[in-house]
Amino acid sequence: MAQQNAVELHDVVVRYGGTVAVDRVSLTAARGRVLALLGDNGAGKTSLVQVCTGFRRPDGGVARVLGLDPVAEHDALTPRLGLMAQSGGMYPWATAGEILDLFASFAARPLDAAMLVDRLGLGSVTGTRWRRLSGGEQQRLALAVALVGRPEMVFLDEPTAGMDTAARHTTWRLVEELRADGVSVLLTTHLLDEAERLADDVVIVRSGAVVATGTPGQLTAAAGVDRLVVRAQPGLPVPDVAVRAAGGGPPAAVSEDAPGEYTVDGELDAEAIASALAWFAAVGARVTAVNTRRRTLEDVYLSLTAPAVPGLRVNG
Repeated sequence: MAQQNAVELHDVVVRYGGTVAVDRVSLTAARGRVLALLGDNGAGKTSLVQVCTGFRRPDGGVARVLGLDPVAEHDALTPRLGLMAQSGGMYPWATAGEILDLFASFAARPLDAAMLVDRLGLGSVTGTRWRRLSGGEQQRLALAVALVGRPEMVFLDEPTAGMDTAARHTTWRLVEELRADGVSVLLTTHLLDEAERLADDVVIVRSGAVVATGTPGQLTAAAGVDRLVVRAQPGLPVPDVAVRAAGGGPPAAVSEDAPGEYTVDGELDAEAIASALAWFAAVGARVTAVNTRRRTLEDVYLSLTAPAVPGLRVNG
């Protein structure tokens, strides 16, 4: 495995009976970077995390984490990892303080547990049993447990699920601090704004297979522009006007959504935008402003993963 890679998967397969949950997935996560693994429920994200952390032997392919086989070299690898699982893994009758102290005792050089308690706002619940913590409190404690051993690599499976806004932003800052300290992070999330803020690299999976990889900037740039807004004098002859679309697709229509504000919606590349602006020039428009809306990571994600959904019929 290349030294710069924290995770390297080659043609990994995971099956549950006759169901293929992970279908020949290959991906790399570079050291000291944050990789976001995105996909709908059942896409195979948690299975991949289990393979990487040695809790699930792949049914095919090869997995290496920090240069080690997660199953064959599990005992050597585990002390170097932090894992925040999606649920479970805690002692329900132990208090939050007891749980954190226990996991700290497993580490050679643990972080100061009191510091983590303070950073994650757990001071008022250290004496509360796990089973009586709220969902958000359980998430914050699970994050503290993942970090207390000073891991070289952290796996965060839906880290901010159930957290309130303040705790979510605290978690984001901690992830950014981990990266600044050279810690490698692989996180799964359904929150696309979270991935867009935190991730250096993104892997999108659908039905157990990789459908896109790249940095957030690369993925959104490749998706192009989907709206052009032009301000000019009102009343331009827009009915039945269309401009060339990207890649020879359906033409993009021009509409006047408000007096003097015209929009061009569609898959727009540089030539399509030039075509639209040429039309405005041809009809004598006095253009005062031009703005574009680039597709977000959420737009890209939905275009790659969202199934076609029939319209809802209330009657008939």
